[in-house]
Amino acid sequence: MLNVTVWNENRHEQKNPKVQEVYPEGIHGAIAHFLGKAEYNVQTATLDEPKHGLTKETLDKTDVLLWWGHIAHEEVRDDVVEKVHQRVLDGMGLIVLHSGHFSKIFKKLMGTSCDLKWREADEKERIWVVDPSHPITEGIGEYIELEKEEMYGEHFDIPAPDQLLFVSWFEGGEVFRSGCTYQRGKGKVFYFRPGHETYPTYYNEDVQKVMINAVQWAKPTELPKPVYGNAEPLELILKKS
Repeated sequence: MLNVTVWNENRHEQKNPKVQEVYPEGIHGAIAHFLGKAEYNVQTATLDEPKHGLTKETLDKTDVLLWWGHIAHEEVRDDVVEKVHQRVLDGMGLIVLHSGHFSKIFKKLMGTSCDLKWREADEKERIWVVDPSHPITEGIGEYIELEKEEMYGEHFDIPAPDQLLFVSWFEGGEVFRSGCTYQRGKGKVFYFRPGHETYPTYYNEDVQKVMINAVQWAKPTELPKPVYGNAEPLELILKKS
């Protein structure tokens, strides 16, 4: 059984009654609930816990980490980010959600600003599947339609994805690369756009299906650890006269 950790800064839930109404157990609680029903071994962690809930012991036993953050990116300790970064390089999967595009860990892995356009106007979002052969899109139709969401628009300042799985269209006319995969070291990274805190997006069955699939896709693989540094030759090197 895969060990999954759902990390959420958990600040909107404490300050905004509307968010409390939509996610009474927190965004992390809602995500943990449906991942648990999918028979993953799920635990949660939040910003205000010691070491943000991401101790060495927790990270060492985490196969896939999901990350939701928004208004407190700068409060995440750099030493914790370094530990998460190393775990990804060593093979832990990472799924970055919605406004987690501005998290320290995602920007470190991408090496870019990860900036974008945005607007809150209760717009319809249609998330088109552009790679129906990928395991993350399995069981999803041609698109996912959300009645209301926050708009994210291009240009999205990220490296070209290894694979582009979803492209969103918004009622106001913008489009956005909403599902992107990357390989970093031995780890797999998936960015998935929808999930503004005041909308019930994480109760949508198709959104849940994508995230359940993504956890399975991002799980560590049994690959040997690369050997670096000075190396002895495999063959005899003849001295040149």
